[in-house]
Amino acid sequence: MSIENLSNRDVPVTTRQVKAARALLGWSQGDLAEHSDISEPTIARLEAEDGPLGGRPETAAKIINALVGAGIEFIPQNGGGVGVRHSRR
Repeated sequence: MSIENLSNRDVPVTTRQVKAARALLGWSQGDLAEHSDISEPTIARLEAEDGPLGGRPETAAKIINALVGAGIEFIPQNGGGVGVRHSRR
């Protein structure tokens, strides 16, 4: 799912989805910082809050794009809750 599709969703990407995506990829916060060009302290601060991914829209977009670019698909609420998975290439 591209960032364009994510921005049109009723439910934004959550910090739990970001953490789950990092876990699927085996990435630390430092790895995500490197791939998204967002500082590690900013990622740590954003992940410390539960709920929708906060921060500036461009910051969230960089984080989401880095994860999507690495093969993560964000799953919207579909009766079973939001989630993440490796996308098919």
